[in-house]
Amino acid sequence: MFGRKRNKEENRYYLLPGMGRANKRKHELIFRWALVVGVVVSILVGVIIYFSNRIVP
Repeated sequence: MFGRKRNKEENRYYLLPGMGRANKRKHELIFRWALVVGVVVSILVGVIIYFSNRIVP
């Protein structure tokens, strides 16, 4: 367990096209933009609800 070297071939698997590092970066970029858009939309909806409740007595 401690003294044994790991066999790198044991955990080798085949990546299909589009499953490499570039795809991971692309998904991370899309995820970050989705978070930013979600925060902006939620702020806009909150402001709309706030002002609609403030105007109507």
